[in-house]
Amino acid sequence: MRYPEEVVEEVRMGNDIVDIISGYVKLQKKGSNYFGLCPFHNEKSPSFSVSPGKQMYYCFGCGAGGNAITFVMEYENYTFGEALKLLAVRAGISLPEPEYSQEAREQEDLKRVLLEINKLAANYFYYQLKQPYGKIGYEYLKNRQLSDDTIRRFGLGFANKTSDDLYRYLKSKGYEDHILKETGLVTVEERGGRDKFWNRVMFPILDVNNRVIGFGGRVMGEGTPKYLNSPETKLFDKSRNLFGLNYARTSRKPYLLICEGYMDVIAMHQAGFANAVASLGTAFTSQHAALLKRYTKQVILTYDSDEAGIKAALRAIPILKEVGMSIKVLDMRPYKDPDEFIKNLGADGFQKRIETARNSFLFEIHVLYGQYKMEDPEQKTKFYQETARKLLEFSEPLERDNYIQAVSREYTIPYEDLKRLVNQLGLQIVPGMAASKTGRYAGQEQTAEHKGYGEQSGNLGTEKGPQKPGMKRNKEEGARQSQRLLLTWLIENPGLFGKIKGIITAEDFVEPLYRQVAEMVFSGHEQGNLNPASILNHFINDEEQYREVAALFHAGLRGELNSQEQKKAFSDTVLKVKKNRLDWASRQAQDMNELQRIIKEQAALRNLNISLD
Repeated sequence: MRYPEEVVEEVRMGNDIVDIISGYVKLQKKGSNYFGLCPFHNEKSPSFSVSPGKQMYYCFGCGAGGNAITFVMEYENYTFGEALKLLAVRAGISLPEPEYSQEAREQEDLKRVLLEINKLAANYFYYQLKQPYGKIGYEYLKNRQLSDDTIRRFGLGFANKTSDDLYRYLKSKGYEDHILKETGLVTVEERGGRDKFWNRVMFPILDVNNRVIGFGGRVMGEGTPKYLNSPETKLFDKSRNLFGLNYARTSRKPYLLICEGYMDVIAMHQAGFANAVASLGTAFTSQHAALLKRYTKQVILTYDSDEAGIKAALRAIPILKEVGMSIKVLDMRPYKDPDEFIKNLGADGFQKRIETARNSFLFEIHVLYGQYKMEDPEQKTKFYQETARKLLEFSEPLERDNYIQAVSREYTIPYEDLKRLVNQLGLQIVPGMAASKTGRYAGQEQTAEHKGYGEQSGNLGTEKGPQKPGMKRNKEEGARQSQRLLLTWLIENPGLFGKIKGIITAEDFVEPLYRQVAEMVFSGHEQGNLNPASILNHFINDEEQYREVAALFHAGLRGELNSQEQKKAFSDTVLKVKKNRLDWASRQAQDMNELQRIIKEQAALRNLNISLD
């Protein structure tokens, strides 16, 4: 699907980026830009910048950046088309029918057919549940104390014991084998088709728009695996979807409950907790966290109380923290999971546990506490040391001190002793500063100056990124950094273009991505209409390139080129870019005449003088 470039630009220009982002993030004006807490990662000090002049945003902490369209895409987890439509409506712009390439049209048609087939399969499984063959599945669900209303609401069904039951049904509806193979519901071989799911209670998996995109199946009897999910298809990506989210997202509760399995979600919804979701037979991912962030700022983990459940919670906590979630962990002991808990203590008992859910950090400390024998002085000391190291994760001094107090109270550790230990360990990591897991230092929020992009620091002559002591900078990366830095300057300061005109051209950027950007930047300067936000639209379909190009537009110069050191840094960077291109050209030379010409140009560089005065 493709819209004409001028239409995309009209929609982008019709939506002021400050207005768009301020609807999601509290922004404060500082100079010509606006700053706020990044909505894409957890931070305490604002490093998220919005430029009304460039109509772009950039986070110096996590590297997220883009224009109004990409902000909506990333925050709302929308496709490009969905984001464009939302912003078009907001701006009162009527979108034309999108243009489809042959390949895109075929892909859209395939997805439409797959959705049709999945819906048919879901209805078929639901029908089979109430038939004689489905009695075993129906009795299983009733024994799990699910009502008929709940079974209907979630569209639960049954896959018969016959191994080609669904295949024959779908074939009778006119679907060809090559299409059926794409559904993940059947396997087609020379001998015929076989169903992926048979003798299983079926759980349709719906996306947030209530479309069936896949299935989960629970085997009846002793078969393996116990639970089986649809494979990855054009519709189904288990790392980007959550079971029950289609209902949970409309819940009025200020938090979402995350549990492990289908039955937990269904039992919780039946008990009145319609804000429960579960991952789909896979570990919790950053994509899951980003999806949840669209709908809530707080989650409560209700994983099983066994060792596997505790490990799953410990894995999920840092992932959720990274996107800025507030996290609590529910204690279900003596019961194993939410379903079992509710059956024994009811919805009221479960609600009370929600109200007393443990702060995620204190949960981590509690798990850590269980790993040591506190009657052993050596083990006790190790627990204190590990706890102190965990406390260094908090970069904000006040927040860190609040947690020191909380841990001190709960584990009867003298407050001053614990605080002293935290400070001592911090000094051992970096003199005067304590590094946290996220790369920040205790008491010091990571800003652009501390981020890996060395050019962002106040010293313009420094092109080095973060390097280990004694590590030599790779020459190739040094050339890339010079090209990146020069592009940044030409974007940030239009006046510099006249200083290098006739010396540097877009062809001097030998890195393919940077040459592509340079061609647009040079063209914009020539025509007097340089538009970074518009340039970024060209990279919307390649996430890696998109992020790298966005960084070019926001690296920041930290002031004008007015000192002699800064002017020399600019001149040296221009020379490096030119020299690197000539070195590259010499290696590509096809004959002696061409090589001699390049050698003369290389010699002329010694006398090249670039003046900014």
